Amino acid sequence: VQLQAFGGGLVQPGGSLRLSCAASGRAFSSYAVGWFRQAPGKEREFVATISWNGGRTADADSVKGRFTISRDNAKNTVYLQMNSLKPEDSAVYYCAARQGASMYFKRYEYDYWGQGTLVTVSS
Repeated sequence: VQLQAFGGGLVQPGGSLRLSCAASGRAFSSYAVGWFRQAPGKEREFVATISWNGGRTADADSVKGRFTISRDNAKNTVYLQMNSLKPEDSAVYYCAARQGASMYFKRYEYDYWGQGTLVTVSS
């Protein structure tokens, strides 16, 4: 499966963005998907994950209550709605996918990665 992340941009603190992760290939509905982010000079960190059917989601403490992950398998797309953005949310955001029935939280658990989309939160 091939992934393409898009929707990043420049937003003021307190603003919102919605990232999309579009997948090509069949059977995307059997893949769990995760969002990760990497700020300059820092390691890539987990943001959120969603199970193959969207029935289970989880997110990092740093984004809890502000970010929401969802998916539309009919459109082969996973979304990350980001509200109340803070400067510390600035990073390149990556989506990743793997087959499996669970949720996955570690980078090494994912087999496929998108190219990343840059989010900058600044006034």
